Amino acid sequence: MSSYAISRRTFVAAAAAAAVAVVTPARPVASAEPNANPTIAARQRFFGAEHVDPRTGGVDPDKVILSWFGVTSFATAIAGDVFLLDAWVPRGEFSNRVPTSPTELAALAPSHIFIGHGHFDHAADATEIASLSGATIVGTEEHCRELDEQAATDLRTHPLSLDRTEFTLGGVTVRAVRHLHSGLRAPRGEQAPLVLAPDFTPTVEHPPTLQDLQHLADHAGDEEGGSLLYQFEVGGFVLTWHDSSGPLVTDAPQVLDTLRQLPASSVQIGSIQGYNQYTNGLGDTLDYIRALRPSVFVPSHHDNWLPPVSAPAAAYEPRLREAVASLPNSPEVRMLVDPTDYLRPSLLTFDLTTR
Repeated sequence: MSSYAISRRTFVAAAAAAAVAVVTPARPVASAEPNANPTIAARQRFFGAEHVDPRTGGVDPDKVILSWFGVTSFATAIAGDVFLLDAWVPRGEFSNRVPTSPTELAALAPSHIFIGHGHFDHAADATEIASLSGATIVGTEEHCRELDEQAATDLRTHPLSLDRTEFTLGGVTVRAVRHLHSGLRAPRGEQAPLVLAPDFTPTVEHPPTLQDLQHLADHAGDEEGGSLLYQFEVGGFVLTWHDSSGPLVTDAPQVLDTLRQLPASSVQIGSIQGYNQYTNGLGDTLDYIRALRPSVFVPSHHDNWLPPVSAPAAAYEPRLREAVASLPNSPEVRMLVDPTDYLRPSLLTFDLTTR
């Protein structure tokens, strides 16, 4: 067992212990119309009723729509194809703050679940959603093996064994690149350290249930299993998503070379919270932006998903905007703020016909 895995268990266990004192009975998450077709209802909620056919549930094929449900997890519709990027509804330190559930995510009828890495805050609901929906899990061989072992039923999986690979999903070209998880490194001097005070408001306002605490405890030790960055291209639109930002300059400069060779991103969704922020601020974030060359940058992994060690998105925003503005070709920053921007598809809806 790696020392890193042990450190994650330690801080998650401490966080869960801090929440025990405020456990409350479970309350159901608000759902869409009870008599509606569940897939149509879920898709209208996540992607906007105006973009979903009320008879068939089909999503507008001329749009790219993403709906954030915490950390780096997004329900995604690209040219009519529906899938998930990561799969965890944040809970355990709190309950019923993120307005959805694994059952509702399964009702979206996603074709695939793309796993960036296997830690609980990215993949803890993947087996349940895949079992209920029949979605195919895409990830490293390690991700697929661990999730298959967790499942009570057989899962469909698409393991990726190469450091860089490309395949098609409907009319979408998918590229996957193995990169690095965040890690603490010696100061490089480019960015000042970024240390934010913890905010326990979610735990106070949305006390955790025993069920959610147990779910967190059950998955606290889930292994990373490698980290993958994904790029999706259709009709000249390029979406790049990565759920961690590693110290590539010091540990894997060849990966930066690979990222520079990819098509420039129309939209990049990238993790900005990580261990290296404590010594190098948002330096790793900037390295990914420089390499991927996005027109729009959307931060993720910056919400208050584990109150003792995380902070609200608003706390990151000033430093993020300042850092991105320092780049020679700075992209537009499309900020997502918790909890108000969970399940707000209007913030990340893009038109393929105007490109």
